[in-house]
Amino acid sequence: MHPLSAQVSVMTGLNAVGFLARFSYALARNPVLPLFALFLGAGPEAVGLAVGISTVTGIFFKMPAGALSDVVGRKRTMLAGLFVFGLLPFAYLFIQSYEALVVVRFVHGLATAIYGPVAMAVVAEMAGERRGEMLGWFSSVMIIGTLLGAPLGGYMLHHAPNAAAPGLWDFRLVFLVSGAAGMSALLLGLWLLRGPEEHAEAGSPLADRLARFRQGIREVVADRRVLLTSAMEGVQNMGMGALEAFLPVYAVTRAGLNELEAGMLWAVQISVTMVGKPLLGRLGDAHGRKAPIAAGLACCALGLGAVPWLAGFWALAVAALLFGLGEALVTSSSAALVADLCRKRHYGAAMGTFGTIFDVGHASGPILGGVLVAWLDFRLAFAVLAVVLLAAIPVFLAGVSLDDGSNDNTDDRAAAA
Repeated sequence: MHPLSAQVSVMTGLNAVGFLARFSYALARNPVLPLFALFLGAGPEAVGLAVGISTVTGIFFKMPAGALSDVVGRKRTMLAGLFVFGLLPFAYLFIQSYEALVVVRFVHGLATAIYGPVAMAVVAEMAGERRGEMLGWFSSVMIIGTLLGAPLGGYMLHHAPNAAAPGLWDFRLVFLVSGAAGMSALLLGLWLLRGPEEHAEAGSPLADRLARFRQGIREVVADRRVLLTSAMEGVQNMGMGALEAFLPVYAVTRAGLNELEAGMLWAVQISVTMVGKPLLGRLGDAHGRKAPIAAGLACCALGLGAVPWLAGFWALAVAALLFGLGEALVTSSSAALVADLCRKRHYGAAMGTFGTIFDVGHASGPILGGVLVAWLDFRLAFAVLAVVLLAAIPVFLAGVSLDDGSNDNTDDRAAAA
């Protein structure tokens, strides 16, 4: 097979596996997970813990998982994540208490924590000069899986037979479908990742592997440019988390919209992001990545800050569209720039670091937004978040002062010589 054809085939396979995995994960998450927690007797705070605990898993495990893939190989690490995707949904079938749900959710979070950064490292390695575009496609396919999985789970519960409200077996049916999709991702992954590991160090002593594991993390974490670029993704995700949590609240309680219209605002935002990522990633590949990231942060700040000053569906839809465009600009170039900035042999550690900061930002957004809305009002709270986004721009532009790091990967050739 021609090298380009082989690359396209592998990329298509990775996207298909990622779609099935995210579809399975979304089925078991929203809105099924919070409703299942309520069914088990959880209060509001406990529901929030059940929903957020898997993000905590990512904060602790994404960086080690990515660095481990640099040492033991991408295929083994990705398959470990796919085994969690395939098997963990069936653990929900045995849950009968809230405490058990929290434990299963924490372990289920290992699926995205392990598979996500390693798959991104594989895409970054294969994509070459099209890195931004290919990472954009990969991310957009994940979004499609989430968009289809979440409403299907809600639809299955809403149409539960012979019950005014979903019962235990109705939830278990959703988890069975989630497990079927997860097993499909695992089986496809086993077929796609068959064969020997190309870059594994099978003959290396354990001490050497551990030393390289530590070296990878140390080199990546010590690179200010990688941390600053990842922080831009984290800051943007902080804004996104706050908007996801409080745009519906503002729309319904202050702007006079109904629940359907509030949901449509989220659909506008995510649809613009999904369509824009590959196209804007190609723009970053051709013209540099720093400018799209800075412009994206500005768009997010303007969209976020405008929300509490607007009323009516169409006005808020424009703000959501602007934020979605900004999110696409930032996310289509930030991961690609992180890969540009680090040595190729440390892609896993770099993507793990990126994912960890991503999760910290996403988890802190709703919490910080809730505190600000409670202490201030919507206008001041959203203004503070917008200022944080704007203040990050000069820090990023000054801290990552190079030609987008395009020459850093040549270090590997020297190291291999």
